[in-house]
Amino acid sequence: MVVAGSPILDLKTRTTPGATAAQDSFGTWRLEIPAGQQGTYRLAQLDDYSKVGRAALPWDPPCSFSLQARAGSADTTPGTWGFGFWNDPFSLSLGAEGGSRHLPALPNTAWFFFASPPNYLSFRDDLPAHGGLAATFRSPRWPSIALLAPAGLLLPLAVIPASARLVRAAARKVIHQDAVQLSIRQADWHSYQIEWHEDEASFSIDGDTVLRTPVSPHGPLGLVLWIDNQYAALPPGGRLRYGSLENPDSAWIEIRQIAITTLPKAM
Repeated sequence: MVVAGSPILDLKTRTTPGATAAQDSFGTWRLEIPAGQQGTYRLAQLDDYSKVGRAALPWDPPCSFSLQARAGSADTTPGTWGFGFWNDPFSLSLGAEGGSRHLPALPNTAWFFFASPPNYLSFRDDLPAHGGLAATFRSPRWPSIALLAPAGLLLPLAVIPASARLVRAAARKVIHQDAVQLSIRQADWHSYQIEWHEDEASFSIDGDTVLRTPVSPHGPLGLVLWIDNQYAALPPGGRLRYGSLENPDSAWIEIRQIAITTLPKAM
């Protein structure tokens, strides 16, 4: 087992001005962003992949990730927060302290993701797109340079509602995903676990399985735990929108007992 704070799981903090990521004497991490207006990005993050390329991300299946967490509010915090595995596909935290610089990639993720409106983070119309989610994305590991020309053509179309529907349809053919809505009180402590295998990912909360899916991400991936005030939306009948939200009060999450276990490979 690899436990946070050991030399093997080397968590780095990444924060924007005024945000904090600190660990108390009992080992509990508190990630907090200050109150502020929309238009200014605020982030508090832990990760284990800062300043490395995607080929050097530390985790491959099969492995199990677990922790306990709670949010500072029973209601949805403006922006997003969560934890799990991903490949930092769009380097959305560029400019945050210590952030790595990656070219774009298609998303590969397995995470618990909490997103307030107006976030809408699904290419499929039959899956939940905001709120509390257990979710995965699985995409081809194409070279980043191969994405630049298509992205340059498609992104301008995504801001036009009629064309955005075509962009979402095109994305569904390449990016596979699965997700389930969570019915939990975010302000309470819960135990979260992700088991990641090559052909399956499963998610549990307080010992109960909430999602088991064959849509398992390609590795290698990094571990990320964060809270921010960001939103991104590409809804079925609308256009691409993204930016940062106002949070009238400071927002925080607390995390403890972070662990990763390498699992035996299937025979």
